[in-house]
Amino acid sequence: MSGKLTFISGGVRSGKSAFAERLLVEGAAAAEGRLVYIASGRAVDGEMKQRIEKHKLDRANAAWLTIEQPVDLEEVLPFIQQNDFVLWDCLTTWLANELYTEQDGTYCIHVKGCMEEKAARLMETVATIQKKAAHFAIVSNEVLDEPASHYEETRQYCEWIGKLHQMLVKLADDAIEMDYGLPLYWKKEGRVTVQ
Repeated sequence: MSGKLTFISGGVRSGKSAFAERLLVEGAAAAEGRLVYIASGRAVDGEMKQRIEKHKLDRANAAWLTIEQPVDLEEVLPFIQQNDFVLWDCLTTWLANELYTEQDGTYCIHVKGCMEEKAARLMETVATIQKKAAHFAIVSNEVLDEPASHYEETRQYCEWIGKLHQMLVKLADDAIEMDYGLPLYWKKEGRVTVQ
C-alpha cells in the first residue's frame, strides 16, 4: 500500500516550508515514524555553506535525519524506510541544479532530451518514495508570475517548473498552495476541491 503524497507550493516567505515541516512532525509523532529531510541546496559559497550547516543542525535538534541530495534524487532511495515521514525541500532548487549539470561537457539545459530524461526519472523516484514512506511531502516555489523573459534559459526553467508541478499535482493526494501563511487546498485526498 502506498503512503500519502502531498505537494505544497508558494511564493517566497509564504510559509510553505514551515507548514510542510509541521504537517510531517505531527504525522510522525502520531505514527511514531522517522522524520527524513531531503535537502537540495548546494554550498556554492561560504555564506550558503554556513546556512546549510545551521539548518542541518536545527533539523538534527528537532529529530530530522537530513540527506543532502542536490541532484539525482533517486540516490536517496536506499535510505528511505517504511513508516518514514519524508520532506523534500525544494523542487525548484533541484531543477536549477539539474539543468546545470554537465552531460558530455554541455549543460543539460542545452542538450535536447536531457531534462525529459531527468523528469521521467524524477517521477519514478517520487512514486517509489511514496510506496516506501508513510507520507512524502514535496515543497516547491511558484512559477514566476511575470511576463515571459527574453532569456531562453529563464524561459526554459519556468516552463519546466510548470511541467513538473502539473505532473506532481496529478500524482498527489493533496495539492496545497500557501498564501500569506494559509494553506489553500486545490486537491484533497485525491479529489479536486476547486473547479
